[in-house]
Amino acid sequence: MSYSDATVWTIIAIMGIGTYLIRFSFLGLIGNRQMPEWVLRHLRYTPVAVLPGLVAPLVVWPDATGGSPDPARMAAALITLAVSWWRSSMLQGAVVGAATLALLLWIS
Repeated sequence: MSYSDATVWTIIAIMGIGTYLIRFSFLGLIGNRQMPEWVLRHLRYTPVAVLPGLVAPLVVWPDATGGSPDPARMAAALITLAVSWWRSSMLQGAVVGAATLALLLWIS
């Protein structure tokens, strides 16, 4: 399906305006007010929820294998989780996980 240039730019403009309005509704309208404690408590978990949502599809359905699960990536993800939890350090977990993935891909 091919779209005209005008259609593409209209879609881009609408998406940009929509994104701006979503951010403005949160930052512009209530940005200078004190937020309730329950909202702040829930916002602390946002990064913890977003990062796995970004990484999980890359582990379960990697493009490098044509979308089929790969034992090396699964093992590296599990080791990353274990080391991060054990050492309470995401950075250490990421380094050990990357090294594990490199080693397992080199071996196979």
